[in-house]
Amino acid sequence: MAVSSPKTPFSKAEELALLVTKWIGSVPSVIVHTLFFIGAFLLVLFGADLDRVLLVLTTLVSLEAIYLSIFIQMSVNHQARALANVEKDIDEIQEDVEEIQEDVDEIQEDIDEMQEDVEEMQEDIDEIQEDVEEITEAEEQ
Repeated sequence: MAVSSPKTPFSKAEELALLVTKWIGSVPSVIVHTLFFIGAFLLVLFGADLDRVLLVLTTLVSLEAIYLSIFIQMSVNHQARALANVEKDIDEIQEDVEEIQEDVDEIQEDIDEMQEDVEEMQEDIDEIQEDVEEITEAEEQ
């Protein structure tokens, strides 16, 4: 049976995907992208051909979109596995809670039985007390 190492190349790729998607969803990413687009259109003011700028910009944006969709899907898969692990943990906790509830129910039954025993003992003590009073009254007469 082969033992897999805890760090596989795929887990490193997943880490990268999580970092990229985290960065893409941040304010600095919005700023960088905005500056990039402004810079691309400023190239036209400095003499670059508009068609060529748009072609390069469109190509870069398309490639970025492809890679982002892959990274996002990897992070979604990662989150799905994490949720599955949490669900498994919740199931185990639920089983533990059910076992504890059964134990509590058994303890409650034991307490009820003890309470009945105490009540019976109290009745016996009351009867003994009555007998002692009767004997005491009989001796006084």
